[in-house]
Amino acid sequence: MSTATQTKSPWPIFEAVTEDGRRLRSGRSRRRIIEALFDLLGEGNMSPSAASVADRANVGLRTVFRHFEDMDSIYNEMTEALATAIMPKLLAPYESATWRERLMECVEKRADIYESVFPMKVCMTLRYFQSDFLRKQYQKDVKMLRSTLTAILPGEIVADRQLFAALEVTLSFATWRRLRQDQNMSGEEAKGTLRLMLRGLIADVTQA
Repeated sequence: MSTATQTKSPWPIFEAVTEDGRRLRSGRSRRRIIEALFDLLGEGNMSPSAASVADRANVGLRTVFRHFEDMDSIYNEMTEALATAIMPKLLAPYESATWRERLMECVEKRADIYESVFPMKVCMTLRYFQSDFLRKQYQKDVKMLRSTLTAILPGEIVADRQLFAALEVTLSFATWRRLRQDQNMSGEEAKGTLRLMLRGLIADVTQA
């Protein structure tokens, strides 16, 4: 997967409503700064400077630090905003009737989410040990993804620690990154590989 391909921001269009023109402009500037960081990450710049963020956002460097204390503050807000934006996708109802079909549908759902956050997630992995916020956010993400997987599986599979762990790892971002980046697979190839892995893991499960 080429990290040079620009990833469009998955966030909704900014629609602040206020009678205070200064507050509206301030909110827009803040949003442009966050989106500028996301765009730079999407182009493969895994450690953009504050100056490059300011240049991309078309604001002054002083404006960046008027809105944010430091670069970590921008990363933190970007992570929170992105988590809020993808939550509807993660929690959207499944169309399939059986747990086996829903597990395969989960591949499509996770792939869509992972593709939208790919550059940011890679960058956050690199910064993981430098930030208490990112460590806590990572733990929250793991719990959320685990709970959504638990919700679609039979109790006996959830109770099988090894099997559930194998399913969870298969559907993790780490596995998706390995397939897309290290194995240089297309999105469809990666999804096919995940389905193959999942089918192999549940092949001997007798639960209907």
